[in-house]
Amino acid sequence: MGNFFDPDPTRATRVAIARDPSARAYPPIEDAPYHPSESYPEYTGPIAARPNHAYRLVRQALAELGLDAERFGSPEWNPIGALVPPGARIVIKPNWVLHANEGVGGTDCLVTHASVLRAIADYALRAKPASLVVGDAPIQVCRFDGIQALGFSRVAEWYRAQGAPVVVKDFRRTVMDRSDRTVVVHEDQRSMDDFVLVDLGTRSRMEALSGDAKRFRVTMYDPRRLREHHRPGVHEYLVSRDILAADLVINVPKLKSHKKAGLTIALKNLVGINGLKDYLPHHRKGGADRRGDNYAETTWPKRIVEELLDFANRHLDRPRLYARITRFAYRVLFFDRIRGKSTDVEGGWFGNDTVWRMCLDLNAILLYADEKAALHPTPRRRLLHIADAIIAGEGDGPLKSDPYPMGAVLASMNASALDWMAAHLVGFDPARIPITREAFGLHPLPISSVTPDALECAGVFTEMHTPMKPAAGWQGHIERSQSPGPALDS
Repeated sequence: MGNFFDPDPTRATRVAIARDPSARAYPPIEDAPYHPSESYPEYTGPIAARPNHAYRLVRQALAELGLDAERFGSPEWNPIGALVPPGARIVIKPNWVLHANEGVGGTDCLVTHASVLRAIADYALRAKPASLVVGDAPIQVCRFDGIQALGFSRVAEWYRAQGAPVVVKDFRRTVMDRSDRTVVVHEDQRSMDDFVLVDLGTRSRMEALSGDAKRFRVTMYDPRRLREHHRPGVHEYLVSRDILAADLVINVPKLKSHKKAGLTIALKNLVGINGLKDYLPHHRKGGADRRGDNYAETTWPKRIVEELLDFANRHLDRPRLYARITRFAYRVLFFDRIRGKSTDVEGGWFGNDTVWRMCLDLNAILLYADEKAALHPTPRRRLLHIADAIIAGEGDGPLKSDPYPMGAVLASMNASALDWMAAHLVGFDPARIPITREAFGLHPLPISSVTPDALECAGVFTEMHTPMKPAAGWQGHIERSQSPGPALDS
């Protein structure tokens, strides 16, 4: 039985996988705006001299998904037009988390590549939308101009020259300039009119934890603000109005391992539709042995660090004090490091029971909330998820990823389905990853109405020869070589 995400039930259960193991690189930035390197019946623009695997794989994934299948191979093929009529409002939501890798892996494994976005935007424009917004809310220290300089600024310039209705937006209300000596926070970067405040109330997946709401935390934000938005019976999110006004949202994640969630693909990528991170609980203060989920085992250095970070985050208006306190706090972790213990104090481990709930709340909002913040019993807009896995990210993502070449683009109408299949593809057990497992759980605001055994793959499904390396806090817990994971919540 198919689900309600599309009139065609095969699309709600189908995951398309377009894969070419030889596609181990993106076009160089000199090739921006990344024209296709092959002539296609539906394409009439310039042709690139060098190979563009990204364009070809995006096209193949849309075809494998069965969108406008009867016209594929003809000049009239219009896959996005099969989802929305002319005049629709379309938003493309990439993963633009940060402008530079905090490790040595580079940006190809960190963010959605501009060549993938170019191909998707071309097909979105074939549907003749009234507007096409490309936007994200990166972490607050991200330089948005730095993200655009990775290639998409040239894509946007090319579209403007063609008169295409393409607008690039930074969905954040707050950004931060950070150095070793000081931190400067710039608030109110966008008007509150650009956002919709959505309260899931008791239907939030966070409600089960709200009796201990004073423990909710997110790195580099004042915990007092977080408590205003998440407490018993109240669970508020500040969502971009562009997202909730859209007729179609095309979610374009980068496939990566993730130190807080285990895996980030379609479900986790929706963190970027929320404009202010102090609406987003990422973990709970304290160790698992003290009713928290920030880390497994409480140690005296970790307890001190948490108190120092709380103090610093309450004084973000005093940049030099904030910088000094945080610098000292992380030095205290030296005493855990020399004893061979984990030094993570940001919820980066398999026992994090908070972050997946927040992510699935945002998925529910994307499905059921309208532009006036009302929740409906059926989805309000069409969704398409296209994952950039040409070069995925492994290890300590999402900010310190190492390259994991896959040569793949995955697509589905159902975020849960895409993430489940992708986890198998990289050698993970999706039943052991809370965000992928619980996306199929029964809930008043369901993310999926099908079970994993109903999913089907279009294209060639072959597991990677070398499994993806999980983030440090998840190693030995989510690989498929481990014993079966827990059953779905009922």
